[in-house]
Amino acid sequence: MQQTDAIHLIQKAITGNRPQKWADLGSGSGTFTLALKSILPEGSQLTAVDKQDQNLPVPFVKADFEKDDLPLSGLDGILIANAIHYISDKTKLIKKLETYFAGRPMFLIVEYDTTTSNPWVPYPVDYQNLHQLFTNLGYLSITKLAEISSRFGGRMYAALIRL
Repeated sequence: MQQTDAIHLIQKAITGNRPQKWADLGSGSGTFTLALKSILPEGSQLTAVDKQDQNLPVPFVKADFEKDDLPLSGLDGILIANAIHYISDKTKLIKKLETYFAGRPMFLIVEYDTTTSNPWVPYPVDYQNLHQLFTNLGYLSITKLAEISSRFGGRMYAALIRL
């Protein structure tokens, strides 16, 4: 994915010019980490988390965001880009992640808009099912921000979810 595509997907999530504190869970090599870093207001903090060592220009934590306790607190937002499809119990994960926020949780999710699993997307969550998942957890604002064609076929979407 090109950096411009990543920015296009998530740029509507960041509003205002107040510094914010974010985490990118399952950052991988940093495509979305760098996209988010480029659109966050000056003075913002961003921490990347991944199971594999990554060389990124932001603070990095080597951890499994599903299983490990993370050294995160006071967050304004959590980005999970192309990673929640590895989690079978998404409700349990969301409940765990809610404890890392300073106030009301805000999730920025980027995913494939499919319900068909494969070896690379074992637990897919299309936008309709993501909307239902967060609605069931009491979230009131679930907005599809953008979508693009995936180079692997089908579509990808970005959604902003607020409690």
